[in-house]
Amino acid sequence: MSDSLSGKSGKVKVMYVRSEDEGESRNKDRRPAGKGRDGARPENGRRNDRRSETRGSDARGGSDNRGSDRRNDTRRNDPNRPRRPARDDRDDGPYSSPWKTVSRGPADETTPDHGGITGKSFIDPEQLRRQRAEETRVYGENACQALFASRPEAIVRAWFVQSVTPRFREALRWMAANRKAYHVVEEEELAKASGTEHHGGVCFLIKKRQGLAAETYLETAPATDCVLALEDVGNPHNLGGIMRTCAHFGINGLLVQDPAQLESGAAVRTAEGGAEHVKAINADDFLGVLDTFRRAGYTIVTTSSHKGNPLSKATLPAKMVLVLGQERAGLSDSAWQQGDVSVSIGGTGNVESLNVSVATGILLGEWWRQNQG
Repeated sequence: MSDSLSGKSGKVKVMYVRSEDEGESRNKDRRPAGKGRDGARPENGRRNDRRSETRGSDARGGSDNRGSDRRNDTRRNDPNRPRRPARDDRDDGPYSSPWKTVSRGPADETTPDHGGITGKSFIDPEQLRRQRAEETRVYGENACQALFASRPEAIVRAWFVQSVTPRFREALRWMAANRKAYHVVEEEELAKASGTEHHGGVCFLIKKRQGLAAETYLETAPATDCVLALEDVGNPHNLGGIMRTCAHFGINGLLVQDPAQLESGAAVRTAEGGAEHVKAINADDFLGVLDTFRRAGYTIVTTSSHKGNPLSKATLPAKMVLVLGQERAGLSDSAWQQGDVSVSIGGTGNVESLNVSVATGILLGEWWRQNQG
């Protein structure tokens, strides 16, 4: 093909250089019927002309690309040159281009085998529930100081605000030496970690203590001993106050139906360190455990706000189990009937009953006066 361009100096003849194979393959299907290579220009001739003008720029810009065209022709016709597979070929076999994208359906997805090592850790939900059931959070400065002094091995993790760290210097040093995680955080973050705003600047995540069996407690029980038994008392603040009173009057054993309640954060904080001086005794079978203590030589003393001997006139034995119930309903009939001695706390009668924590303080104070004072 050729074309001419008119300029000031006359007509300049422009030659279009094109590969023979390329020209034939591109224009084969574009020529009008009856026209040969030298016939009329096809409809998309402008596009081909632009490409041809680039190749023929030697006429305008003076560059000669004929040498590179020959090299391209040589490479294109080289039988050993790797050939990109045709579209039909791609469907029959894998396409080796590094830019190829392969779509895979959900059924074709496979899980890679890394020899048991994966990027995500798997935690058994049952194990996680069991672990949470075995752990609890306690908070409050006095409670945490007492816990660290009596059973530091129970600490799993700790959180502190900066202002209390000087008073927990020994605890921080011990946790660092024993690879126990601890965090110095702001008040807001500590409130989230402890679950309360009344955290006192410190929170420990600890392993719960398990309640002792009655037989285990009796193996080391002293000759003068008062054990406190609580029937259906579950308020954590009442339990915390009771543990604080027990620690004050030297009560070693606390018989409860759910020992885990004594480890709650609110109960331990209210106890102000007293929880570490009381042993929880498992009383799942409440009446059966009372009978076990009776056979071991203990006197069962039941209490009521309306019936029984006035406390001021009662003699409390040196070795006894003091049984109290919830302040609203008191002891159940079956528990009341277990009593060898029954006492009541006299008063004006202006209120129905005393708070169970307050009543415990009065009764234990009298036992201490009669047997330890």
